Amino acid sequence: MESLNPTQRRLHQAAFRLFAERGTSQVNILDLAQAAGVARGTVYSNIDNMESLFEAVAGQLAAEMHERVSKSFNSLSDPAQRLANGIRFFIRRAHEDSQWGAFIHKFAMSNPALREMFSGQATTDLLNGLSSGRYTFRQEQLLSILTLISSSVLGSIFLVLEGHRTWREAGSDTAELVLRALGIPPQEARALSTSELPVLPSPD
Repeated sequence: MESLNPTQRRLHQAAFRLFAERGTSQVNILDLAQAAGVARGTVYSNIDNMESLFEAVAGQLAAEMHERVSKSFNSLSDPAQRLANGIRFFIRRAHEDSQWGAFIHKFAMSNPALREMFSGQATTDLLNGLSSGRYTFRQEQLLSILTLISSSVLGSIFLVLEGHRTWREAGSDTAELVLRALGIPPQEARALSTSELPVLPSPD
C-alpha cells in the first residue's frame, strides 16, 4: 500500500469518516479541513481534488482488507472454508467498525478497487473449487456467482448495521446459503459456516 505522511493520513481518516456518513457529493474542502482539524491550505497542498481523494481512500481500504484476508488464508487450502471465512470476515468487520461497514455498503458496487476487493481472491478460489470438484457450477456462471456473493455480503452488512441481525447470524446464514448454491451439501455448508472464525491478521 502507498505510504502516507502524517498529514495525509489525518486527511484520509477524516475523509473516510465524511464519505461514509455523507457520500461523495456532500463533502467539500471546508468540511474536510474542519473534520481533520487543519487549515484549508493544508488540504489544498496535500490533495488534488475530492474525487482523487475518494479514489485514494477507497484504494487504501480495499488493499488493506485484501491483504488481511489473504494472509488469513495462508494455512487454509479448502476453497469452501476460505469462502465461508471470507464472507464472515467482511460482515464481522462491519459490526466491529460501523463506519467501515457504511463505506463498503455505499460504494462497493460503484468503485473499481472495492469491487476488486470482493472479486479478486474469490475468483481464484471459485475456479480452484470448480476444477477440484468441490463446487458444481458452469464456468460461464462465474460472473453471476461473484455478483451473488458480493450482493449477499452487502445485504448482510446492511442487516447488521441496521441492527436486524447479529454479525454471527448474518455471516453464517449468508456463507451457508452461498456454499449450498455452489453445490456443498447442506450439513457441511452449515458446519463450515459456523466454524470458529479466526482473528484477521494485522496489515504489514
